[in-house]
Amino acid sequence: MAFIPKPEESEFEALLLSVFLKSVEVLGGFSKLAENKTLSWLPSLIKAVYCVVLKEEYFKDEEEIAKRVGLTTQTVRNLLRSDVSIAFEKLKSLEELAEEEDKELKVHTAGGIAKLAYKLVKEGYDEKSLSLKYCKKVAYAVDVPWAYMIMRRLKTEDFPISSPDGISERFVNVYILGRRAEEVFQELDYPINTPLELLHKIRENLRMYGLD
Repeated sequence: MAFIPKPEESEFEALLLSVFLKSVEVLGGFSKLAENKTLSWLPSLIKAVYCVVLKEEYFKDEEEIAKRVGLTTQTVRNLLRSDVSIAFEKLKSLEELAEEEDKELKVHTAGGIAKLAYKLVKEGYDEKSLSLKYCKKVAYAVDVPWAYMIMRRLKTEDFPISSPDGISERFVNVYILGRRAEEVFQELDYPINTPLELLHKIRENLRMYGLD
């Protein structure tokens, strides 16, 4: 019979907090959630983090997790089977996600965000690396050519980006959905701290021009 470790309370709580805070960071931070009136998502996010940590770190089964967290077994199953790539795709526009999810973060979205946050915490990604390699991989996987193209031309050391001057030279004669990349960068608000934040702001800029 395989040995299944029991969560040591202080270590367990510390990991839960780390993954929860990383989840909030992925969503843009507490201020961004307040701005979009989506602080009501936090209870769903906490439950998702709890489920993911119990499953991934302590190998608990769905029934045991359901009892401990106070969810149905089916809800836990759906949460743990959520697709990280889909959650990542939705995160490109927090405002759009807020409209879609309404007052409560949907199970699949919460699960995807919690799984992404757990992976980032375990692999030691800091905010700056959120995560150039990961953004590139997911942009390719979900077929967002312009996002993948941008990630390929940037490096982790480029962040935070304080102005468009340092990166525009790499995007000469490059177009993003018909707009010159240099013009798009000139219109963004700086500083930009992470690759994910850059994708958010480019997406918002494109939407201003009816592009998406």
